[in-house]
Amino acid sequence: MRKTLTAVLLAMTLPALAMAMPEGGPRHGGEHGYRLFKELDLSKEQHREIRKLMGEQMKGRHEITQRYLSKLPTAEQKAMQDELKAAEGKQHTAIRALLKPEQQKAFDEHQLKMSELRAEMAEFQAWKAEKDKQAN
Repeated sequence: MRKTLTAVLLAMTLPALAMAMPEGGPRHGGEHGYRLFKELDLSKEQHREIRKLMGEQMKGRHEITQRYLSKLPTAEQKAMQDELKAAEGKQHTAIRALLKPEQQKAFDEHQLKMSELRAEMAEFQAWKAEKDKQAN
């Protein structure tokens, strides 16, 4: 249970961590977003609040997507998920090809950890759904 809770908390903080990357690193909004923040000369507090708002927006978009996705027929849901997985795999392959061998090893280890976290999250969600079903 402790591992699952840790995974849930990590998954919830990933958007904020992604936006808090150091200068030059990949960011949500790309170079344009970084340039805009720099041009506005934001205080640390303003930057923190904007990152918080962006994280909330990302969460809201995810919830909206899930709500509409759940209305699709099962075959279309699966087709969409398969297409997204294929696109993600293609992106990972392209990224990996740009890396040096030692970076590839670290990238592979990170991908393995993320797979494990996703598996734990799926296990937790299945457990939670079953518990909710039993409560009703």
